[in-house]
Parts: sequence; C-alpha cells; structure tokens
Amino acid sequence: MSTAFIDKATILIQAGKGGDGAVAFHREKFVPAGGPDGGDGGNGGNVIVRVDNNMSTLMDFRYKRKYLAENAENGRGNNCSGKSGKDIIIKVPRGTLIRDFDSRRIIKDMSDDE
Repeated sequence: MSTAFIDKATILIQAGKGGDGAVAFHREKFVPAGGPDGGDGGNGGNVIVRVDNNMSTLMDFRYKRKYLAENAENGRGNNCSGKSGKDIIIKVPRGTLIRDFDSRRIIKDMSDDE
C-alpha cells in the first residue's frame, strides 16, 4: 500500500495579539498625588517554524490548517503587567518554501539550517 505525498499546503498562521496597557493611578489615603501605576500589557505569542528532518511530506497540514499563537493578557493597576501569550512551533520538512498568500513572495526557504 502506498502513502500519499503532499507537497503543497495552504495554512493560516497568526501570531498572538499583545495585551493592552492599563491606565491607572495610585490611590491611597493621605497620598494626594500618587502618580501612575498602570501595568504594561504582555507580549503576544510568537510563531516559530522549524525544520524537522524526520518529516518528508506536508501531510500534517492537510488536517490542521489554522495555527494561532496565544494572545497576551492586558496590564492591570498596581503595576501588574499582563501575562505573555504562549509561542507555537510549526515543524516542516527540509526544503519547504514559506510564501505570503496574497503576494506569493517567498518569506523563508527552509532548506538551510538556520
């Protein structure tokens, strides 16, 4: 029995959205002008594409077509920064060309060991 060989796949990849910073001011009894104390929003998750030498086809992308990194949380008062989103790692076979869907421009050639 032969296995199918998939050499072209169209998938959606999206990095996570960064969190919004918080606008807050320090409020405490007997402190008339406490100053700002809003926290920064977290960083959105990254998308990392890695070569996997054990892969020889794009078959995995036939069944899963959306790859979305996690969004970050917003900052809060009392200088609390938001939690950063988790990164996702996408494994591809060596020699994969990553293209922009609209312009068809090659973003990355995964032939080298970078």
